[in-house]
Amino acid sequence: MSIIIRYVDSSSSHVCIEESFLGFLDVNDTTGQWLFEVLENELKLLDLDIDDVRGQGYDNGSNMKGNQQGVQRRLLNVNPRAFYSACGCHSLNLTLCDMAKTCGKAKDFFGIIQRIYTTFANSTKKWQILKNNITGLTPKSVSATRWESRVDSVKAIRLQCADIREALLQVSETDNDTKTSSEAKGLANNELGEYVFIVAIVIWYEVLYAVNLVSKHLQAKDMLIGVAIEKVQGLLSFFKGYRDTGFLEALEIAKVIALEMDIGTTFHKRREIKRKRHFDENPDDANVATQSAEESF
Repeated sequence: MSIIIRYVDSSSSHVCIEESFLGFLDVNDTTGQWLFEVLENELKLLDLDIDDVRGQGYDNGSNMKGNQQGVQRRLLNVNPRAFYSACGCHSLNLTLCDMAKTCGKAKDFFGIIQRIYTTFANSTKKWQILKNNITGLTPKSVSATRWESRVDSVKAIRLQCADIREALLQVSETDNDTKTSSEAKGLANNELGEYVFIVAIVIWYEVLYAVNLVSKHLQAKDMLIGVAIEKVQGLLSFFKGYRDTGFLEALEIAKVIALEMDIGTTFHKRREIKRKRHFDENPDDANVATQSAEESF
């Protein structure tokens, strides 16, 4: 468990807020009681008075934030003035994670981003083919937990779609492994060669860029709670505005990229695979069948 403290430094005429990483603490149990005892003992070893604590903040694990058994409750029982606030950055990250998990197309999209990275990262030879074709950022692995950092994974491909497609085609032509060759060719032609993927990467890059900007602000050492609230409200306004105008703007940007890559600028309706439904499942919305491929997207 890591421990970080913030404190007011009034040793000079200029009073300032400092933040210090004190180290890692060895824990053998992750219950709220055990973690609190480890924290309490560490403060004693550092000769810091627990009664001087005026705030505490953790991630959203129940053992940390729990109202009855969590570390924050146990510290408040000892010192009622140790005001608890959840980590805003972690809450934002979980919100984004839950948002994307409700959308099948989002899961498919990030699966493709990871497959592109894996294709090149499997060997130094394939990574060199990639580097020979791009001049900017290299693709990154998709983080399973830090969602706002996915902007780095998306950005490298968003800004270099044509170059990365060319690198994939070169891998498909030169690699001796038939599975790798087939995977690279499929990604180049079926994913990076499809207008729907280009539209998706334009949208996700803009969404993740906006979220990442706020996330970085929330992690700043000198962040004030009033400013933090303002930043999050600004992000909400961005999403509301993006719902109204974002899709049409994304289509225009995607068309420019698609034309440069010699890709068609229409949505192709894919044949839906019918599966047997259980008696307690809701039938598909009747409107879905009559929607165009663009409306469905």
